[in-house]
Amino acid sequence: MSEELNEQEKALEKIVMTRLVRLSATVYGIVFGLVLGLGIFVATLWLVIRGGPVVGPNLALLGQFFLAYTVTYLGSMIGFVYGFITGFVIGFSIATIYNWIVSRGAENEHQGI
Repeated sequence: MSEELNEQEKALEKIVMTRLVRLSATVYGIVFGLVLGLGIFVATLWLVIRGGPVVGPNLALLGQFFLAYTVTYLGSMIGFVYGFITGFVIGFSIATIYNWIVSRGAENEHQGI
């Protein structure tokens, strides 16, 4: 009886731990999106405020990937939107893949593989 109870407790503990280590894909996506979007926004504004004869030639290359992006005040807002979307997709994907790996590991462990 005691061994059976111990095994049930261990099985329950594994289920709880599997649920606890899961990530919220939406929250992860929002956080990644905000970090990347704000990074592009701040970098663009910094270069615009700093000024000079040629403003941010390296950052202007983002215009090759993000349509309508330029190193201007309006471009910083456009860059934020593109950065947020790109970061959201990356963060959401990472969390989804992580959750899938954790659930597969728990299934394999439960089956004794």
